[in-house]
Parts: sequence; C-alpha cells; structure tokens
Amino acid sequence: MSNRAKKIRVMLVEDHILIRMGLTTASQLMPDIELVAEVEEGEEAVECYRKHRPDVVIMDLRLPGMDGVQTIGALRREFGTVVVLVLSTYAADDDVYRAIQAGAAGYLLKDMPLNTLVDAIRSVNSGHNYFPPGISDRLAERLRQAVPTDRELLVLQKIAKGMSNKEIGSELGITEGTVKAHVTNILNKLNSSDRTQAVTTAIKRGIIHLE
Repeated sequence: MSNRAKKIRVMLVEDHILIRMGLTTASQLMPDIELVAEVEEGEEAVECYRKHRPDVVIMDLRLPGMDGVQTIGALRREFGTVVVLVLSTYAADDDVYRAIQAGAAGYLLKDMPLNTLVDAIRSVNSGHNYFPPGISDRLAERLRQAVPTDRELLVLQKIAKGMSNKEIGSELGITEGTVKAHVTNILNKLNSSDRTQAVTTAIKRGIIHLE
C-alpha cells in the first residue's frame, strides 16, 4: 500500500487502558488504520467526533455516565450516519439488539483475535455490517422474539385507530385484561414506552400500515 493511500481514521471510546493500548498497537502495525483519538466517556466522544470526524468509531457499551447505546444515539442525532463498531465484554442478546437498534454497524467481543478486529474495521468502513457467527445467531434469535404475533398485530392495528383497551376487547371478543397483556408485549417487542410510540415504530418498520 502506498504511504499516500487514505487511511481509515478510527476513534476509540473505551475506559479500559489495556484495550486502548491494544488498539494503539494494532493501528501501528496496520498501515491502513490510523487511531486519531481516544476518549473514556460518552460525552467526550461527541465532542471528539465533532473535532476529528473519524471514519469509524469503536465503542464500548459500558461507559461511565452516558453509556454506549446512548452515545451512539447522540452521535447519530448530531451527525447523521456514523459508522460505529461496538467492542464489548458482553454478548447478552439485549445488549446486541440495543446496539443494533441504536445504529451500530458491527459488534465484537473483547476477547476476539486482533486480526478479527482489523477485518471488522475494514468491513464497516467499506459500508458493510460485521457480526461474527455467534453474535449473528443471537441477533437473529432476538429479532425473532421481537416480532409481534398475529394477535398482537391485530391489537396494534386497533390501537393505531385510536381504540381503547375496552373497545379492542369488545371487538375481538377478549377480556380487557388480555388486551392489556398484549399491549405490554407489544411495547416490549417494539422497545416503546407508550402506545403512540409503538404505533409510530410499527409504521416506520412496515409492521402495520395506516388505511
């Protein structure tokens, strides 16, 4: 590779010094990767991104103050499309799902080989997503769990029409308590805090359509 070739400019958001040292070493060994900034907190990450505009952000999820998912959201709100590669100690389904929902392009565990990290940086910088098989399997299972059932979709469509739980129960021939249970499941699956947000999310995802 020519020395004049454009390097992938990376910003690391990580509060553990050993991880930071490891990535610094990796960037020195790889001629196409340049570590332009290191920060330890989410708030710092936003300010640092504003200054350096890196190509790829490597983000830990467990940060002091604003966590990794919140930081990804803050970056995307201010800067639009931001390429984030999550580097985490944890592989919990919910962690992976929340990171992807926030807009992460990839998800790696901290015990991965160095060459895997380098491959992931190159991949997400090229516009691809990067999820190792184990993470992909967890994400696929989480997504399957997050899809509303046919009955829940029916309830959601009634909610979108402005119907109350009592009205929905009467129309579908089920108790109001059963409707409430469906609504709770819908909110959880769509990661929504209320009925309005659930409807908005469902419409954006193409789960339901307004007539």
